[in-house]
Amino acid sequence: MGEDRELAQYRDLMKVPATFGEGFSLASFVGVLFIAVVMVPGAMYMELLAGSGSIGPAAQWVTLILFIEVAKRAHAKLTRPQLFVLFYMAGAIMSQGIGSTPLWNQFLARSDAAVASGLASEFPPWVVPPDPAAYDHRTFLQLAWLPALGLMVFQQFFSRLGNVVLGYGLFRLASDIERLPFPFAPIQAQGTMALADDLEGSETAEESWRWRVFSIGGALGMGFGLFYYALPTLTGALFNSTWTIFPIPFVDWSDYTKDWLPAVATGLCFDLGLVILGMVMPFYAMVGAFLGLIATMIANPILYHYGVLSSWSPGDKTVEIMFKNSVDFYFSFGIGLSLAVAGIGILSLVRLRRKPVPGGAPGAPAPVRTPPGRGDIPWWGVGACYFVTTLAYILVCGWLIDWHRGVMIVLILLGVVYTPLMSYVTARLEGIAGQVVEIPFVTQLGFILSGYHGVAVWFLPVPVANYGVQTVLYRSAELTGTKFTSLWKAEAALFPVMIIAIIGFGSFIWGLAEIPSSVYPYTQQMWELNARNQMLMISSTSGEYSHFTAALSGPKVGTGIAVGGALFGLLSVLDAPVTLVYGLIRGIGSTLPHTVLPQFLGALIGRYWFERRIGMKWREYVPVLSAGFFCGGGLVTMFCIGVVFLSKSANHLPY
Repeated sequence: MGEDRELAQYRDLMKVPATFGEGFSLASFVGVLFIAVVMVPGAMYMELLAGSGSIGPAAQWVTLILFIEVAKRAHAKLTRPQLFVLFYMAGAIMSQGIGSTPLWNQFLARSDAAVASGLASEFPPWVVPPDPAAYDHRTFLQLAWLPALGLMVFQQFFSRLGNVVLGYGLFRLASDIERLPFPFAPIQAQGTMALADDLEGSETAEESWRWRVFSIGGALGMGFGLFYYALPTLTGALFNSTWTIFPIPFVDWSDYTKDWLPAVATGLCFDLGLVILGMVMPFYAMVGAFLGLIATMIANPILYHYGVLSSWSPGDKTVEIMFKNSVDFYFSFGIGLSLAVAGIGILSLVRLRRKPVPGGAPGAPAPVRTPPGRGDIPWWGVGACYFVTTLAYILVCGWLIDWHRGVMIVLILLGVVYTPLMSYVTARLEGIAGQVVEIPFVTQLGFILSGYHGVAVWFLPVPVANYGVQTVLYRSAELTGTKFTSLWKAEAALFPVMIIAIIGFGSFIWGLAEIPSSVYPYTQQMWELNARNQMLMISSTSGEYSHFTAALSGPKVGTGIAVGGALFGLLSVLDAPVTLVYGLIRGIGSTLPHTVLPQFLGALIGRYWFERRIGMKWREYVPVLSAGFFCGGGLVTMFCIGVVFLSKSANHLPY
C-alpha cells in the first residue's frame, strides 16, 4: 500500500525538545504511594463492577490534576518530565488490576466450566490451594496462598524488567536507527502538555488551548459519570438496591432479534467513553470494525442455515451465543484471520525495508541519531537483560513441570525465536501505523503438540511477550523531554509498593463479597463466558475429549487465511487506508454491536461534524478532550468508591 494519508495527519504534531529533564523525584515517590493507596482499590472495584478499563485511564489524569493543584498552592514547580513520569507510574500501577491477583484463578478453579470438565481438582497448588478451607475467609493472606503469590511476584518482576529494558532496545532500533515516525505517540503526550500549560500559566491562545479543551472534556466526564457510575454504585452501597439508568455493561437484544438474525448477538453499550474513543481513533479503523460487524451479522444467519453454527438455539443470550459460535466456527476462522493479519504485518515490514531512507539507497540503514542527554544505556545492557529474563522464565517453568522434554523445547523456541521476532515486527508497525501484530495460539498449539498431559502447563510463566508495544512509551517520553532513566527509577520505586497494594486490596475486595456475585454486575455476566473459553483451551491437554480439539478445524483455519488474504489484496488494489484493512480483517467474526456501534458513532461525529467546523486542528483537540473526559469520570468514580468502602467497612463492625 502507498502512503496512508490518514496516518500522515498524526505525524509531526510535536517536536523532540532540545534538552531532557529528570522526571523522578521525591514528589514522584509520594505519587506512587498515593496511587497505591487511593487508586488501586478503586480500579479493582470498578473493574469488577463495570469491566476492565473503566477507571484506569481516569486514574492517571486524576493523579496529575491533584498533584498540580497541590503544587500551585505550595508555590512549587512540577516540570513536564515530572508530570509525564507521574502519568506513567499511574498507568503502570493501574494496569495491574484483577488480572494481577489470584482473584480470577480462585473463580476459575471453582467455576461451573471447571467442574463440568472434570478438571477442577487438577489445578496445581502454585495456582490455587487444593484445600477448600482456603476459600472460606476470602483472603489471600494465608499460608495456603503463598506459592501462588510467590509465582505472581516472580512473573511481575521479570515481566516489568523485560518491558522497560527490552522495549527501550526496540525503540532504539525503530526510532533512532530506522527513523520511524510513531504517529500515535503525540496523542499520549498531548494531555500532559495541556496540564503543563495550566501549571505554567500560559496565557497565549496558542499555548493555552489545551487546558480549555481539557476542562470541557472534564465537565462532560463528570456529568456522564454521575449517571453511569455514581447512581448504581451509591444506591447499591446505601440502599442495598442498585438503581441504573444505563445498563452495565450493556443491554442485550439478542432475544428480540432471534427470528430475523439467528446466531447473532445484538445489544448496545451506553458508555459515552466509547463514543469519545471513536473520535480519537483513526476514522477508517472504526469504519473497518463497523464493516466487520455488518459482515458478521450477514454471515451468521447464512452459516446457521447451512448447519455450520449448529449449537445456537433461540433464547440464547450474548454470552451463550459468542461461546457457541466460537466453538462451531469462529475459533478456527479467527485463527486463520489472525494469521493473515500477521502475514500482512510481516509483508509490510519486508516491503517497507525496501523503501529508501532519507539520504541513503533503498534498504540502506539510516545513520544513528541519539539525542544527547536522553539517558540511554549501552546495547550490551539490553542484551544481558534479554538473556537473564528468558533464562529465568525457562528454568522456573522447567522446575514447575518436572523438566518435561516437549514443553522445554516449546519454551526455548518461544523465548529465543518467537518473542524477538514478533516484538521487532510490532515495534516497526507501531512506528509506521500504530498497529500490533501477533500470531495467535502459538503457545497453546505448542503445548498441545508437546505431548504434555495435565493442567499445570497452562499456568506457567511462559517467556512470551510483545515488547514492541513499549516503544510508543519511549517515543512519548522523548517528545515531552523526559530522561529515560526517570522511567527506570520510577519502576524500581513502583514495584514493591505495587505488589503490596494489589495483594492487600485484592484480599480486601474479595472479603467484601464473593466474586462473582450480584455486587459486581460485570463479573456476573462475563466471567462465566471467559471461564468457558479458558477451560476449552485447558481441556486440550487433559488426555480426554476436548472441546478445543473439536473446535480446531484445519479447513476453517484455511478459510480464515483465504478470506483475510483476499480482503487485503482487494483493499490494496483499491488503495484503501491501512487502518481500514486492519479494522475490517480483525473485526470479522469477533465484534459485537455493544461496543462497535458507539465507537463508530463517535468516528462519524468527529469526522463529519467537528472536522468540518474546526478543521484539522480537531486532530489535536480530541486526544486532549478524551483525557479530560476520563479525568472527570475518574473524579466522580473515586468519590463513589470512597463511599462504598466506608459503607462496607462499617457493616463489618460489631457496633
